[in-house]
Amino acid sequence: MATDEFAPAKVNLALHVTGRRADGYHLLDSLVVFAGVGDNLRLTRGRGLALTIDGPMGPGLDPGADNLVLRAARFLGARDMAIALTKRLPVASGIGGGSADAAATIRAICRMDQRPLPDAATTAVLGADVPVCLAGRPVRMCGIGEVLEPLPPLPPAHLVLANPGCSVSTPEVFRALVKRDNPGLPPLPPLATVEDLARHLRACRNDLEAPARALVPGIGDAIAALAAQPGCLIARMSGSGATCFGLFADAGAAKVAADALRSARPSWWVAAAPVLA
Repeated sequence: MATDEFAPAKVNLALHVTGRRADGYHLLDSLVVFAGVGDNLRLTRGRGLALTIDGPMGPGLDPGADNLVLRAARFLGARDMAIALTKRLPVASGIGGGSADAAATIRAICRMDQRPLPDAATTAVLGADVPVCLAGRPVRMCGIGEVLEPLPPLPPAHLVLANPGCSVSTPEVFRALVKRDNPGLPPLPPLATVEDLARHLRACRNDLEAPARALVPGIGDAIAALAAQPGCLIARMSGSGATCFGLFADAGAAKVAADALRSARPSWWVAAAPVLA
């Protein structure tokens, strides 16, 4: 028996840092969506628990016991499973990555075993982004990532994701924060069109963008390149970087922008994808 599962990219359309707990974890208030681009997993029952990795972003990744995919399988008690991960998303890039793969592993195993998904909050032991990736739908994410509030239906929208090939240390970005007790997100208004969504996002922020840009100037280059594309409604960094996104109204404009960026910046990772409902 085998099953396939998609692990979509997680995109923080806005991310406000609202505080810091005594244990050092930061409190967040974030609008999270998922894009129609990501990794793929194929799980097959077998003897022992094993992981193989291929795909354009696979080289150099360790398929050993500490890989988050295998940790997710062990979290569910799986012991006899061969897992093949096709890695298309850049690693440690602010769009879910390993957390999306772990969540996809959990979904696939639960489907194979015909068992319910675990409560999302319990999966936080695997990483702060795993609960939201397990939910896999547009949410407002609060706390340290474990409090998830489903959003009302969003208007159709498209993203162009661009990663300039720079590595970013999330702990360093948080250490570079100047202010950690920022206001939370403003109330979400009715959103009839993607232009309404863009207008709302302009009233929001990514509080990690400024420290990340100071550490990695290439992030500013990616944001500027996205913002300069015809039809881009807003450009911003996702998560702690270095992947940035541009918001577009339709698939055609997003594809044209992605093609232009690939041509101008062939060393960058660029993808155009719809926002998943």
